[in-house]
Amino acid sequence: MKPIGITSIILMSLIGISQGQPTYPIVDTGQERCYDDTLEIAYPSKGAAFFGQDAQFQGNAPSYRDNGDGTVSDRITGLMWQQDPGDKMTYAQAVASARTCRTGGYSDWRLPTIKELYSLIQFNGDDPSATTSEDGMQKPFIDNSVFAFQYGKEADGDRIIDSQFATCTKYVSTTMGGNETMFGVNFADGRIKGYPSGNVGPRGAKKFYALYVRGNPAYGQNDFQDNRDGTVTDAATGLTWQQADSGSGMDWEDALAYANKLKLGGHNDWRLPNAKELQSLVDYSRSPDTTQSAAMDPVFSCTAITNEAGQKDAACSWTGTTHQRGTGQGVAAVYIAFGRAMGSMRDRWMDVHGAGAQRSDPKAGDVSQYPQGRGPQGDAIRINNFVRCVRGGTATPKTSGPAVETPAARSGRPGPSGGSGGFVTHLDKNGDGKVSRQEFDGPSQHFPRLDKNGDGFLDESEAPPPPSESQMRVHKPRQG
Repeated sequence: MKPIGITSIILMSLIGISQGQPTYPIVDTGQERCYDDTLEIAYPSKGAAFFGQDAQFQGNAPSYRDNGDGTVSDRITGLMWQQDPGDKMTYAQAVASARTCRTGGYSDWRLPTIKELYSLIQFNGDDPSATTSEDGMQKPFIDNSVFAFQYGKEADGDRIIDSQFATCTKYVSTTMGGNETMFGVNFADGRIKGYPSGNVGPRGAKKFYALYVRGNPAYGQNDFQDNRDGTVTDAATGLTWQQADSGSGMDWEDALAYANKLKLGGHNDWRLPNAKELQSLVDYSRSPDTTQSAAMDPVFSCTAITNEAGQKDAACSWTGTTHQRGTGQGVAAVYIAFGRAMGSMRDRWMDVHGAGAQRSDPKAGDVSQYPQGRGPQGDAIRINNFVRCVRGGTATPKTSGPAVETPAARSGRPGPSGGSGGFVTHLDKNGDGKVSRQEFDGPSQHFPRLDKNGDGFLDESEAPPPPSESQMRVHKPRQG
């Protein structure tokens, strides 16, 4: 056990945290519904498929106090936040404006670290398609009953998902072939990505929202202790971790099963961590490019993989958190990239979002169906990720949750992308009853294959089918 120095004791007393209590408490994700590979399901029982996912463990429930002066206090983390980020600004402006901020009469505001800002994310939100417009039906990944939130405005030239928030955490490497990069949280689509912090070509500097923070300077700082039994305890969070990862990749259902069967360090109550628990392990001072290591403290061991560009890299790891797209749709799950977050840009693979990004991908399927990745940055699809289990903390098992929503209850919400019933509704931005090439949000090379009549549009009869049994085969990354 590491001794606690006098400086740490004074610091903990100043922020109201007693000796022996976590200085980095993890706030629960707010996820209450369970999912299989695609849709919402009733809570699985122990031993059943998909048991042990995020919703089945209750942690520190989010708890905020509106101070009535433009500030919000987080009762769990000890952090105080601005309530309203105001207008978007460049990264340089976000850094400079923190020094002059006087919200609530305080003068010690700072731009948050990525771990401080991520404490606010909630995974009961819906990931909207970038081609849709705000219609009041979307739910963001932040409590917008407490914090002011705005989706991207079409009038400003933004997509609906352009609601990225800045942090002071800079990537120790670069992205997009050389861009200086800042890690930010997108509360519209529920992800951490690396964003350019300076000018980008003729468009100039990208603009972000900024929520300033004050209090608990110890938040986000880990205190790892090697237990010498294959486990590592973080005294800062109260969580105990599997020291080595699973050693091989697997899909989400298998990852849950792996955690349920694990016996290590004299314990059998291991679980797949939720998104916020696993993100707490990221060491943003490390990256494969600069330290030749995973973005993780060296007390842990990480299996090396060969990435899409043929580089030695660190694996991504699954969480038990579903990344919901439209009510009842749970096709994707959240994972953390401890190595480069790869994408295909300008016909070559590169690090597009940085080691330490939080992304989401299908829970099952065949990655060979996405040879150029997906989305504007050609994000590499990682279906077979590694596993690093966790135990302890404040997680309390739950045996039941809210009633599963029926299709009728989900009517009026975006439908699934793929299969019959909802493909056009989901992607048809201009309401003409069909999906154009510009409205299509799948891999661009798939559009002409689906457009069977060659008219330049897709209708329900041309919708991509659900994954077949053959597409559910495991496709493991090469190790070494």
